[in-house]
Amino acid sequence: MPVPGSSLGVVVDVSWSPVESPDELADSLDRVGYLADEGVATAAFLALRLGRPLFCEGEPGTGKTSLAVALAAALDVPMIRLQCHEGIDFTQALYDWDFPRQLLHLRALEAASDMLDAEAAERSLYSRRFLLARPLLRALEEAPCVLLVDEVDRADDEFEAFLLEVLGENAVTVPELGEVRAEVPPLVVLTSNRTREVHDALKRRCLYHWLEHPALAREVAILRRRLPGLSAGLAEQVASAVRKLRTVELLKPPGVAESIDWASALRALGRSELDAESAAATLGAVLKYREDAQRVVTAGLDTILAG
Repeated sequence: MPVPGSSLGVVVDVSWSPVESPDELADSLDRVGYLADEGVATAAFLALRLGRPLFCEGEPGTGKTSLAVALAAALDVPMIRLQCHEGIDFTQALYDWDFPRQLLHLRALEAASDMLDAEAAERSLYSRRFLLARPLLRALEEAPCVLLVDEVDRADDEFEAFLLEVLGENAVTVPELGEVRAEVPPLVVLTSNRTREVHDALKRRCLYHWLEHPALAREVAILRRRLPGLSAGLAEQVASAVRKLRTVELLKPPGVAESIDWASALRALGRSELDAESAAATLGAVLKYREDAQRVVTAGLDTILAG
């Protein structure tokens, strides 16, 4: 039977959530520097209100990770990050034991007594003081918080199944200590760059949102928000050029982070406009592969800037 607060049930304690509508959440995100469109704000609000994980997919650089960071800042709660990678296992995500400290403790016990009680010594070794809480356990213990499970598509199938169980129950069992259950469910944001398809079982437990690259006006607003003092003209030139670059067959199309880097580089050089000369000098701020830079130069920087 689903437990209260479980993403598998319908009874959810969201008393820690201070926002009452998607518009209010968008305003809170705006105050911490994240300009959310209506779709993002609505998806995040529903995840918060329903106690469901939010599964965000999209191209790299569309603001998936930044959304989790901004949600934690806007809601004034801790942000705990679990970075997924190939080969990740439950000890890296959930908990582990501090073996060096356990060994030192055991030696101290042996030195303090000639008649060491083996059973009592073993119990003392597996106490909370020697437990290393990894991101999933920390999120359950520290909730309310935002738990970011970043790039879940990089993990393997077994870890995905393990993650499904933990997020479904909002609880884990440490055999030596017992059950750890979140008093309220953390707000979970899972991100994927779609390097592989995540299983339907995990997606069904989540609210889903695909993040697109921002529209021109929104990207200009993001640039000017992140880089105070950046002129409207230069911001629009950079945003327009980056949008054009995204239509070229590149190994790594630039995201918003690259737009910000490009505008920062131009401003650092004292450039007030983006022309072919300044673009060539700063192309490494926006394109991170040699093949991409060569392809763009071959196509003609004037063409890119004109577009």
